[in-house]
Amino acid sequence: MKALVIYTHPNHRSLCYSFFQKVIQGSSENPHIAEVKLLDLYEEQFDPILVFNKEKRRRDMHSDPSLEKYREQLIWADKIVFVYPIWWGRPPAMLMGYIDKMFASGFAYKDKGGLLPEGLLKGKSVVCISTMKGPTHYPLFWLNNAHKVLMKKALFNYVGIRKVKFFEFGNMESKKGKHEEKLNKIYRYFQSVGR
Repeated sequence: MKALVIYTHPNHRSLCYSFFQKVIQGSSENPHIAEVKLLDLYEEQFDPILVFNKEKRRRDMHSDPSLEKYREQLIWADKIVFVYPIWWGRPPAMLMGYIDKMFASGFAYKDKGGLLPEGLLKGKSVVCISTMKGPTHYPLFWLNNAHKVLMKKALFNYVGIRKVKFFEFGNMESKKGKHEEKLNKIYRYFQSVGR
């Protein structure tokens, strides 16, 4: 199995970065994971801003040469792991910009003229690891599970990815947030996970 780990947080001293490191550590000890590639969107200075004009049309985004490297990473990966904070009930704008650009028609899905498209990223799996200041169940009870609906139904299922696992960690700015316990949970998961 080949894993692509996408980290989206501007601070390498954050707790989010500690989760990123645990993913790497656990994956490196997992006999099922042959290779890991890392993508730090802030360090990479990924440009999340969409630009459409006479030279850059939305329908051509799937073949934009400036995004070729990132398309190759997604094609290469069997498992795609996203590590990010929840801000205002959703992933950061940087990650949403990556999603807008990378999960484009002609690359991630193909319209068939019906209600749903043909997902072109079938067979892959996704793990979403997110941290938030509020309680763990805040997105479920206050936001009608908007984060999971957005990521699983509106994005991953749409492009053909059916196997999606979530780790939503709340109370991360509290001294009672059980940080070590949660970090070890991620380490152990990636130490043994299969496809």
